[in-house]
Amino acid sequence: MPTPSASGPSNQIAMLVNPTAGKGKGARHADAALKRLTDAGYDVRIIVGRDAADATRQARGAVAEGVATLVACGGDGLVHLAVQAVAGTDVRLGIIPAGTGNDVARYLDLPRRDPVAAADRVIASRTRTIDLAKSGDRFFTTVLAAGFDAIVNERANEMTWPRGQMRYNIATLAELRTFRPLRYTLELDGVTRSLSAMLVAVGNGPSFGGGLRITEGALLDDGLLDVVVIGPMSKPDLVRSYPRLFNGTISAHPRYEHHRVRRVTVAAAGIVAYADGERFGALPLSIESAPAALTVIA
Repeated sequence: MPTPSASGPSNQIAMLVNPTAGKGKGARHADAALKRLTDAGYDVRIIVGRDAADATRQARGAVAEGVATLVACGGDGLVHLAVQAVAGTDVRLGIIPAGTGNDVARYLDLPRRDPVAAADRVIASRTRTIDLAKSGDRFFTTVLAAGFDAIVNERANEMTWPRGQMRYNIATLAELRTFRPLRYTLELDGVTRSLSAMLVAVGNGPSFGGGLRITEGALLDDGLLDVVVIGPMSKPDLVRSYPRLFNGTISAHPRYEHHRVRRVTVAAAGIVAYADGERFGALPLSIESAPAALTVIA
């Protein structure tokens, strides 16, 4: 295992930590990774924000000061914050997975349960360049959800009880009672379509939500976005189709459409989209591929 030099920019790491990620895994994994990195000779600065805005501000400050690597210790939401700081720069993004979904870690074949092994990947520093998706001045790495799944997220975020996955299960059941297909206007590389659908998803990568392979086949380095439309279906069919997201066979469903484009605009009334599991913004949104925008340790 190579050991970094005793000083110099390449030795500087900022570790952005969400201590509460994964029901406390964030703090435990950060401690284990910090010990491994400092034992290997790295100078590690820990960043814990008061909130998302403060964490992003501090991460951008570390990048501006010339840190060589920004390491995100948390889930996909924290990776999302880190990406806002490093996208389009030469600063490498490392990941110590500590969330519940960890889809970006899946993409990069990183150890998801062993923080020391994940820290060893940072030390080895084997990098690759991947695309991001961009809307305005914001980026995302995984999938933007803009339909039934986004509505469930909105309801779950308004609930104070219960905690964890059960909150999303209850929100799903509640929304199923009243949900109707949504009317969308899509612009796919300049071609406009109006349609009804259960959901529209825009993928930079193939999965979200802990391995739900909604945009199966999406590549991280092809300069394209993968836009999926799931057309109207009955509620029982929607429930039956859910397990197919875990193995990617949802793509064989007759109501499934898959388009590869460089730019898409998604419009629907009253929908707030989520990307990387985070509240991203109200529709309409225009999204474009940002090729080779991120250097990651993989």
